[in-house]
Amino acid sequence: MRRILSASLLRHFSLFGRIPLCRIGPTVQKRSPFYLNFCNKTTSNGGDMDLSNMRKKYKGDEECFEESQLVSLDPIKEFGNWFDKATKCPEIGEANAMCIATASKDGRPSARMVLLKGYSHEGFRFFTNYESRKGTELESNPYACLVFYWEPLNRQIRIEGSVERIPYQSSCDYFHSRPKSSQIGAVVSRQSTPVPNRDYLRQKNAELEEKYKDTEVPMPDYWGGYMVKPHLIEFWQGQTNRLHDRIVFTKLKDGEKLGEFQHEAEGGWVYQRLSP
Repeated sequence: MRRILSASLLRHFSLFGRIPLCRIGPTVQKRSPFYLNFCNKTTSNGGDMDLSNMRKKYKGDEECFEESQLVSLDPIKEFGNWFDKATKCPEIGEANAMCIATASKDGRPSARMVLLKGYSHEGFRFFTNYESRKGTELESNPYACLVFYWEPLNRQIRIEGSVERIPYQSSCDYFHSRPKSSQIGAVVSRQSTPVPNRDYLRQKNAELEEKYKDTEVPMPDYWGGYMVKPHLIEFWQGQTNRLHDRIVFTKLKDGEKLGEFQHEAEGGWVYQRLSP
């Protein structure tokens, strides 16, 4: 029998904004006992929320991720294996969505979601505005951390490395492979700078659509690609008992020897299991 949300529960939802009944679908209805418990712990004046009961089951120990299950001792190939599984999972909308964390010269971090646009043994490639916050931070502190999280698979990959701009022509080739509307959007947006309102962006966009309707859109000099050159790649799989699997690959520095519990991999990489 289909569960019906009570009026009381709907009032609790109003804490997060007005939600029309027609937009509260079967998924929310199906989970209503959880939401009822969660909402009952909120306060009517928007005070503390107790999230201690927000917990899900991951994989059981019989599905753990063992070192023997590595498809390759080359972490880039292993990444490719996990990425392929994520792209084939119908519950994952954008398998190439990743969080990129950067930091200012004095160590103040910031993070946001971007899209991976390519990878190889050279590194992981993405595109953005060079004058954005992440762009200015990468200029003064050229290191970043990438995180892919594929919740339906209970898997996460974390990548740390140095960052450098890709060649101009490579950025230009990719820029002109994008839909024209996306090219114009990149010209319109001086990313991270204040604008008076959305109408300002609409007007600029309309002006450029007219200007370039019959001609090629020139790539702005403040836009292009970056390559994250990894020195650490960690593969994480969630376990219900919280003894999560963590297998991390790192590159040995010149003259550095294998540490305790480290194993030799391919291409100058070593790997080991980390405690969760």
